[in-house]
Amino acid sequence: MLRLISVKLPQQLRRRASPICHGHLFSTSSLKPISDPPNSTDPKSLTVSFLRDSCGLSLELATSASKKLNIENVENPNSVLNLLRTHGLTQNHIMHLISSRPLLLSADFGNTLKPNMELFKSLGFSGANLAKMLTKYPNLLESDAYTAVEFFRAHGFSDKQIKTLTMKCPELYVYNAQKILQPKLEFFKSLGLSDLEITKLLSAWPYILTRSLEKRIIPCIQELRRFLGTDESVLKAIRRCYGVIESNVVHILQPNIDTLISHGVPQSLVLKLFLIKPASLNSICGNRFSEIVNEVMKLGFDPNCLKFVLAIVSMSQNSKTLWEQKVEAFRSFGLSDDEICSAFKRQPLCMAISEKKIKKMMGFFVNKLKMKPSMISKSPILLLHSLEKRIIPRCSVLQVLMLKGLIKDNISILYMVTMAEKEFLVKFVSKYQNEVPDIVRAHQGKIEFQGLPIAMEM
Repeated sequence: MLRLISVKLPQQLRRRASPICHGHLFSTSSLKPISDPPNSTDPKSLTVSFLRDSCGLSLELATSASKKLNIENVENPNSVLNLLRTHGLTQNHIMHLISSRPLLLSADFGNTLKPNMELFKSLGFSGANLAKMLTKYPNLLESDAYTAVEFFRAHGFSDKQIKTLTMKCPELYVYNAQKILQPKLEFFKSLGLSDLEITKLLSAWPYILTRSLEKRIIPCIQELRRFLGTDESVLKAIRRCYGVIESNVVHILQPNIDTLISHGVPQSLVLKLFLIKPASLNSICGNRFSEIVNEVMKLGFDPNCLKFVLAIVSMSQNSKTLWEQKVEAFRSFGLSDDEICSAFKRQPLCMAISEKKIKKMMGFFVNKLKMKPSMISKSPILLLHSLEKRIIPRCSVLQVLMLKGLIKDNISILYMVTMAEKEFLVKFVSKYQNEVPDIVRAHQGKIEFQGLPIAMEM
């Protein structure tokens, strides 16, 4: 009897009456299954499946991406994925790229994506750096990249510079080059910058091209002219620090200038500070800058002396943590805090060099030249020279001459390191090169420096 009733019930009613469906228990008030089997004729279902199976997206990400994308035919999406793989992108790269820009799968493969990828390859992009760039700005693949690249090439940029510029600021590719970029390049040229300087400037600081010429760049240059007095000084400041072209004059630069003047620093030294290290005044917010000036004052620097502004330059390049790390580097060679402070007062820029260089320089002087650390603290200018390009080659020259017995008297390391290159060549290289041919090779760094047979004096 029960079987007969079951047969007579409509199929839909029998399905609704069943308490179990696909192994899940449902209440009679909510009978919709958790998930339905994919329907191969439903574009949304095909899209989600493709995003999950071929692109590696999670169900949640694939479902979200499917709201922006319909895949009815997998030919174009497969071509896009193969193109990305061919150019060195890993599955993980592809997953992140497609999740941020799913419409790439439906973009014009033959006319846009493939030509752009070939263009980026010609610039030297592949694998990780290509993935990094595209993850930062996935729309780049759909831009008119060829026009942008040709614009920069026409203005003297090398492919290497274009690659650097692209990595730093890929959004430039969506700009109208003639309307937006061209006027800025012409303005930079009007300032007195050569074509070569402009390519270097924009390769190092391409973000300037994203700023408004009328609202940001020109007003900034006008303020710099007012402060610096001459176009020549403005040009000098730009060459020192490209970022001054977008200085925040009102909220950072001018308040910092006012702070210096209120502490008795003459206008001429303020100007010198800006020309030596524009970022010292241009990129540090008022509160931090005031702290630095107060610290310099407490150490006893005279506001009327150049060392005052050099101390500001040095401190402005260090966070409090980095400063302490450098102090600790000096301590590790046996210098006391008083000796470190004394060295800073003698040559403030000794704290502007990196912690790594401090250790390398101190290690060479102490271990190779057998100098006492206290000797270095009394002549910290030694730390400012290049170890590889200046100090070691000159020591190698002295090593050869001493071993030949041509120099017997003790040599002042300070005198030897700080003398002008032309003077060193005359006194220690040219004078002996006929008698000791190896002297030239030593000066070129082709003879390994082992140490000096006699102690060095200051």
